[in-house]
Amino acid sequence: MINIENYGVVNIGDAEIWITETVVNTWIIMAILIAAAVAVRISMKKWSRVPKGSQNAAESVIEIFDNFATDSMGQKMGYTAGWFFAFFMLILSSALFSIFGMRAPTADWATTFGLALIVFVMMVVLGIRHRKGSYLRTFIEPNIIFFPLNLIGELAKPVSLSFRLFGNMLSGTIILTLYYALTPIFVQFGIPALLHGFFDIIFGALQTYIFVIISMMYVQGSAA
Repeated sequence: MINIENYGVVNIGDAEIWITETVVNTWIIMAILIAAAVAVRISMKKWSRVPKGSQNAAESVIEIFDNFATDSMGQKMGYTAGWFFAFFMLILSSALFSIFGMRAPTADWATTFGLALIVFVMMVVLGIRHRKGSYLRTFIEPNIIFFPLNLIGELAKPVSLSFRLFGNMLSGTIILTLYYALTPIFVQFGIPALLHGFFDIIFGALQTYIFVIISMMYVQGSAA
């Protein structure tokens, strides 16, 4: 489970695209999330003023996350809640599906860096959108000679964010792999359920929250 399995290579011109275990697992998780979203959308066609069933559950989840995003970033940045909800569900699902033996895509740095890179692009785009020149001036404050240091500081944010999530998720994968490899078969029932419950559910939910809240703080700091 520590090494990432490569299922094949697709050649497009001179470029090689590797279809790895991470890519396949990410596709599976995205397909499940999209199917769930479509199912909820179809079930909500008969919308009612008094929510019930799936409508009540969907509205509760969205309302809770919208309030969380607004409290974290302010009303002005509340429109980004949808982006961060997508991040939250993808990262959390990556951890939860590990219970079924699927290697978490977030245990691959390529995935976590891709997510962090999106956050970095949001920081720059929304910083320019909301603050315009004042955001760009932060790169040369308090003096233009500090531009390299300020630039490195901004570039370090997505790198540190990606390594934090990757390192924590990979550590759980390594611990579980070592347990299965080093223990006899008769103790691989029961105890692993507790380990999966901790690393995949509790630890996975905690790391999801940390990634999302730090991402929100980075975006809010750039745009506010």
